Amino acid sequence: MRIAVLADSDTRWKWGALTSHRIAPREDAQGAPALSGFLLRGRATPTPRQLAEVGVHADSLREVTAVEFLRAMAEESYDIVVIALVGGGVQAMLHGLKRVWEGREKRPVVVTGYVGVVYEKLADGLLLRHGADLVLANSRQDADRFRAVYEGVGADASSVTEVALPFLGGAAYEGEHDPYTVVFAVQPSVPDTRKDRTYLLNRLIQHARLHPEREVLLKLRSKPGEHTTHIEEQPYQKLVQRLDPPANFRLVYGNMGEVLDRTDLLVTISSTAALESLHRRIPTVVLTDLGVREVLGNHHFVGSGCLASWDQLDAGYRPVADPEWVSRQGVVADGSYETAFDAARERIAKLLAGDRSPLTPYYTPATAPGYLPGILARHHLGPDGSPLPGAPAADREPGPVRQIVRRAARGAYRHGVQRVAPVIRRMGEL
Repeated sequence: MRIAVLADSDTRWKWGALTSHRIAPREDAQGAPALSGFLLRGRATPTPRQLAEVGVHADSLREVTAVEFLRAMAEESYDIVVIALVGGGVQAMLHGLKRVWEGREKRPVVVTGYVGVVYEKLADGLLLRHGADLVLANSRQDADRFRAVYEGVGADASSVTEVALPFLGGAAYEGEHDPYTVVFAVQPSVPDTRKDRTYLLNRLIQHARLHPEREVLLKLRSKPGEHTTHIEEQPYQKLVQRLDPPANFRLVYGNMGEVLDRTDLLVTISSTAALESLHRRIPTVVLTDLGVREVLGNHHFVGSGCLASWDQLDAGYRPVADPEWVSRQGVVADGSYETAFDAARERIAKLLAGDRSPLTPYYTPATAPGYLPGILARHHLGPDGSPLPGAPAADREPGPVRQIVRRAARGAYRHGVQRVAPVIRRMGEL
């Protein structure tokens, strides 16, 4: 069994690589699948440190442009292709793959989905993913919503397949640790202002001062200069340098699962880490201090029993999650996680054993002539999915000089986002 995963950030690589292991049919007599990783070149291409933190081994891993990936798919043989990109990237790859596999008797099975909670751009993101053989929904609630959108526009909804988040796991919470440990899981883009981030940081430090017997950890996603799925203009590491946290306050990196092994209370705005924590039955709080708002994503947790403020936490409040809400969110805290991917495995096994029709995305030059060409052009593809003239590295592998220039350009971009852009924005507010 050969599986290819295309991802454009550390989070999506984690989702794609772990998903590939979860959905590979178990009947494969030749053992674990061979995993080939492809990292789509861009501002969020993960660094070696970020890849190591994910902890998923790939038999091969290379950085590619969209055109280079499509060339590899035309020349190499795979059973399953997992596309772990933003919606526009998925749509471009679907059209490109349809072209390169034209006339092929047995094409790979194509799988896509979402990294975590889907709380914005539901219709847009879903229709951009339409055309894959499987569109994975991480919960029963998402599966129902996905099918409703596809059926509502007259598109085939049979690709929607209910699974669970692929990175759940770990031992269930069995009681308080010594010391009692509070973890605040940050997000790169929520909240996005310096004022809100400084407020959260001050409240976390205040909690550490009020409870010197507790260990208070700030769980960070990336180091300065690294990018994740979203741009982070105000890294917490920079903000905390101006403060004076107590000795029981620390910054930590690393695998989220390992941090949760010692967590007694997980606090966040709306991070997917909350779902990992709920899966393990760890007391989990989704903060209301900045409001319950769609822009923050914490509106998704309405009805969960997890909404609370720092004032409540300082006073010793411990949340209790609503079991009915949890059961609909793909958290699978009831012990059925091992069977959560059975439906996807069975569907893939049937597709691999039978004939597969050409990929048929909902968007075509006929159904979306004012939208689709722009999406494809961003990845240097024409309306028929073929490379546009002058597409980078369309006909050759990048040489050492080009690779050096790319790394330098990416470094300059990251410096501009995190150093120059905030300064210009502050000057504009004077």
